[in-house]
Amino acid sequence: MISDAIIIDGYVDEPACLGVPPYISPYIRTISGVFAERCITTDYATIDQLRKDPMRVANLSAYKYVVMIAGVTVPGKYFAGTPATLTELQQIGFMLRGKVVSLLGGPIGFGYSPQGGKKAIAQAASGWTTMLHGEPAAALDAYLSGGEPKGICRYPDYDRWAVLGAEIIRKHPFYPFVMCELETAKGCSRVISGGCSFCTEPFYGLPKQRDVAGITEEVRALTTAGATHFRLGRQPDILTFGSTSGGEFPTPNPDALQKLFAEIRSAAPSLQTLHIDNINPGTIAQHEEEAREALETIVAGHTTGDIAAFGMESADPVVVAANNLKSDADAVFRAVEIVNEVGAVRKDGIPELLPGLNFIAGLAGETAETFVLNEIFLQRIFSAELLVRRVNIRQLMPFEGTRAYAHNTLRQHDKLYHQFKERVRTTFDMPMLKRVFPIGTVLRDIIIEVSGSVSFGRQMGTYPILCGVPIQIPPRTVMDAVVVSHGQRSITVLPVPIEINRLNTTALKWLPGVSKKTAAKISSKKPYKDATAFQLIVSADAIYPLIDLMRF
Repeated sequence: MISDAIIIDGYVDEPACLGVPPYISPYIRTISGVFAERCITTDYATIDQLRKDPMRVANLSAYKYVVMIAGVTVPGKYFAGTPATLTELQQIGFMLRGKVVSLLGGPIGFGYSPQGGKKAIAQAASGWTTMLHGEPAAALDAYLSGGEPKGICRYPDYDRWAVLGAEIIRKHPFYPFVMCELETAKGCSRVISGGCSFCTEPFYGLPKQRDVAGITEEVRALTTAGATHFRLGRQPDILTFGSTSGGEFPTPNPDALQKLFAEIRSAAPSLQTLHIDNINPGTIAQHEEEAREALETIVAGHTTGDIAAFGMESADPVVVAANNLKSDADAVFRAVEIVNEVGAVRKDGIPELLPGLNFIAGLAGETAETFVLNEIFLQRIFSAELLVRRVNIRQLMPFEGTRAYAHNTLRQHDKLYHQFKERVRTTFDMPMLKRVFPIGTVLRDIIIEVSGSVSFGRQMGTYPILCGVPIQIPPRTVMDAVVVSHGQRSITVLPVPIEINRLNTTALKWLPGVSKKTAAKISSKKPYKDATAFQLIVSADAIYPLIDLMRF
């Protein structure tokens, strides 16, 4: 039996919110809560599901209400889903025109661009009944009450809707492997100075913070619905949660963070993942002692393999000044040092918490020297033997209302941008991956997402490393695997235990120190009684870290 309403997940990606699979954004769940509060039965579908099933698209006109959430303001490359395009939004809108109440909301209201390096166009997608302005759930509630489709964030309402809408995760195609993005705050503490020139988070105003009780009740409801994976990702700086100091760089409140993590773990005693996302490196640099204590609190309360994403954007002081960026290169370097001091300790072979670095090309003030300074900074990080989990390099996507919309260097240094990106991938990323995930590192609970002669999977978490397995493995298989080789942005792994006598020649050649010729020789001598017999054929020192993980 068809429901009264359907929520279409067009996926969102903002500076402080991710909703691309396996993530599900808070927008989806609170929209579901508004409908649930009014006893309106609700279905859910992703844009990827609609792309694959034309009949499902045709059936949209059978609903009374169709709400779509979409919008990307920080473009990225996605593995498990592709955000809705403007063409798709328009096609769905026109198809529904005059047939149902169709409502479009989310960061798409700020504008749309197909990719980084181009200005976003501030235009509503044609055909839809109306746009949901502001907080989508609040705007929907106002509209269903007979008012204008506008709403601001009021956390008492938000908390109630988040609980009521938790069950919607059961309809996600990845369920139960769904990462629930949790909101702890919205808005930017640097609004008074204008914030970073390119960022859309200041559009939400000064920070508004949720109470711990509201967050934990949402987690409890999600846990009841079957969720075990959570990320405190919907906020610009998790270190400032519970801070009362004000200013552009609020002082961290370790006690508030300790209570938050403790209450979440109490509400979700069986959780498998609890990660964070954004941390302002300026907060660490400005408040080293309090930040260190706050980071220690996070490490004590989270699950291992976590990443603190630093919005560095540029190491060029001219670019930093021209765009009012959060920190200069020295401050970011110090922040990287402190996160390493606290989080680089390994648990079960994996670093607890590492920084990630974001760079943006096309900002005002950028010159050829900018890319040189960025590379020098990364070399400084590497030479200091620090760990960085990942480097994200993208081109500016400026939105109307930001200073970067009018003041930028778009298209001026495209060749230099691509050269810089390629050099970082080869000279920094691959060596850093070897440092973070040395051969012999075991990764637990990798979920296979794509099956083939080389299957691909990831762990649940913040920016999980992509793992290629040179074996055909069914999708949704959950497995432990060991690192055997490194790429620029991914690693090659083999299932643990390594079944030497069952691996084919193609898989055997991925063993470190094993050539294609040696792999064929290994296959010809099967079966092996034990590791001693195997090492008579393969004597390479490189395989020694794997011997204890092999089974014969």
